[in-house]
Amino acid sequence: MNISVELTFTPIQDNYEPAIINFIKSLRNSGFTVKENPLSTQVYGDYEKVMKMLTKEMKLALESVERGLLYIKIVKSDRSDYEPNF
Repeated sequence: MNISVELTFTPIQDNYEPAIINFIKSLRNSGFTVKENPLSTQVYGDYEKVMKMLTKEMKLALESVERGLLYIKIVKSDRSDYEPNF
């Protein structure tokens, strides 16, 4: 089963940018299709493989900050080819 995952990592601390950048770079290096926008990062792929990778990377990201929020949305389908029609 393919999924689309939207992630928003929000460290609650000063000097928050390095933690976000490192998290995004880790996702980019995962081998999955990854798309970014100013508010979130999307990852696309097989459920089991994506979730295994995300479990590891989300833990590392949260351990890298004193306090932080990690929002995650999962859609059951690969939406990587979505193009708005308006």
